[in-house]
Amino acid sequence: MSPEISNTIKIVLVTFLCSAIIMPFMKKIAFHIGAIDIPRADENHRHIHTKTIPKLGGVGIFLAFLVGYMLFGIQSIQMNSILIGSFIIVLTGIIDDIKPVRAGQKFIGQVLAACVIVFYGGILLNNITAFGYSLDFGIWSYPLTIIFIVACTNIINLIDGLDGLSGGISSIFFLTIGIIGFFQGRSGTLVMILTFIMLGATLGFLLHNFYPAKIFCGDCAMFLGFMIAVITLLEFKGPALTSLFVPLMILGIPILDTLFAIIRRTLKHQPPFAPDKEHMHHQLLGMNFSQRTTVLIIYAIDILFASASIFYTLKDPVIGKILYILIFIIVAWFVFRTTVISPKNKKVVDNLLDKVEETIRKDKKQKKQEK
Repeated sequence: MSPEISNTIKIVLVTFLCSAIIMPFMKKIAFHIGAIDIPRADENHRHIHTKTIPKLGGVGIFLAFLVGYMLFGIQSIQMNSILIGSFIIVLTGIIDDIKPVRAGQKFIGQVLAACVIVFYGGILLNNITAFGYSLDFGIWSYPLTIIFIVACTNIINLIDGLDGLSGGISSIFFLTIGIIGFFQGRSGTLVMILTFIMLGATLGFLLHNFYPAKIFCGDCAMFLGFMIAVITLLEFKGPALTSLFVPLMILGIPILDTLFAIIRRTLKHQPPFAPDKEHMHHQLLGMNFSQRTTVLIIYAIDILFASASIFYTLKDPVIGKILYILIFIIVAWFVFRTTVISPKNKKVVDNLLDKVEETIRKDKKQKKQEK
């Protein structure tokens, strides 16, 4: 076994065990300080579980992340900014888990954490080059990077609606980035160490969070999104447009779900981030799939996105593009067969299918008469 593989396994295994061991203690602390999720069935809440569940799982992931950094991390100004920004995000999440705060107040915490990354850590999306053309963001790289970090922070938090959903999707992301980086020969870099630390810590949480969940990530799920944004910027902020395209495709499901939610609520003249029960996982549950099956279906689609990204980056860009096209056809079918964007879509498709079935019945009846 090569030293690179051995060190990677060590990082993932140590952080996994650390996270898995920490979670039972986080459950007790959550109950003690009142950071619990009490199920409510009114229209302003989207709870599917039926019993009180402790939150603070995201804090456990963060603590395992800190242990991983102390054992395997590389000290630098960039790493210092990541630690400070992460602490701000987790603190914001803890406060909201104990006593919910306004969206604007959480937004301030997210922007502050992003500013630490940008202005202290110097981690920026400076330019994009594609098809022979180059676009340098200049001074705009600062606000654009902050917007990107805040967007990723919220995307994972918004999809956290079923047991094991946010943890599983985040794990798929970290694993995919790790595979790409490993085969490109960058195992010892800061971004790869962070990726494998987060993979182990998130899998340790998933052990307790998969259905039936014993602990929730809570609003500290923002930490997962925050780290995804940071790893994306460190790994793929290079000059090629395809670089930033790859991690965005790995996050295909949460990005599309958030986009659909914003469109859906805008069409209904509701605030873009108002809660509802029309997310992709709600649609699958409405098709009489169990919670476990629903999560596994979403995992499968996300793994398809990840596989396409691996092929696109490491193997054959043509196969990667074909896989992307096939996935988007599946997503388009899903959109028009559900109310994920608008009830009108489903009605149009149902009417069309009814007409097709009616035509088939008439043809069969006519053939019988002719015989």
